[in-house]
Amino acid sequence: MRVGVGYDSHRFADGDGRKLILGGVEIPHPRGLAGHSDADAVAHALTDAILGAAGLGDIGMMFPPTNPRWKNADSLDLLKRAYLRVVEAGLSFVSADITVIMEQPRLAPYVDGMREKLAAALVAGYSTVSVKAKTNEGMGWIGRGEGVAVIAVVLLA
Repeated sequence: MRVGVGYDSHRFADGDGRKLILGGVEIPHPRGLAGHSDADAVAHALTDAILGAAGLGDIGMMFPPTNPRWKNADSLDLLKRAYLRVVEAGLSFVSADITVIMEQPRLAPYVDGMREKLAAALVAGYSTVSVKAKTNEGMGWIGRGEGVAVIAVVLLA
């Protein structure tokens, strides 16, 4: 059994028309997240967690933001590519627990869709992926609504 922890954070983009995508789900919101890819912080944290558990580095090493190939990339596709490397290393996904921290928008209506998309990317069952949404109770940069932070824990076997 191997455990990995992933973390990612992104600030909200200013008026560039980006969509808010978390866990592969497009969420109606006036602002998307800034980033080289689609800035899906949920998929990024999960990708880092599986790569860490497998001892394969991190998302920035595998998909460097300096490479134009990954500009506006679909982060679920990056997750699938990373998981393929994990499988090639002889490991398989067992479960993930993900916490998304942001003030707005409320994520409860989108959690099931995130779980479905993330599980599908990992060729796993819905019940193996947990997604929880929390606020930062108005404290700090997250509390001021400047962006999102995500923590993911993964078990591989």
